[in-house]
Amino acid sequence: MPMNTEEFKVSGEQLLAKLKELLHEGNIRRIIIKDKDGKTLIEFPLTLGVVGVILAPTLAAVGAIAALVTEATIVVEKES
Repeated sequence: MPMNTEEFKVSGEQLLAKLKELLHEGNIRRIIIKDKDGKTLIEFPLTLGVVGVILAPTLAAVGAIAALVTEATIVVEKES
């Protein structure tokens, strides 16, 4: 199954909101969050069964990252 990759540059304060927006789209397979220098801060796969309870610790980690970075890039792999 082919994958498409999209990148979104956001400020640290926009990071969590943009991530939640992307998660509601539902066809995402993997998310990678990088700092402004391109270093990967967190990477996590998403499967069809992932719901809020399982995703909550990941979102908490993203919230902590958002507090530490001024600029981030969200790399999203989607099913074609």
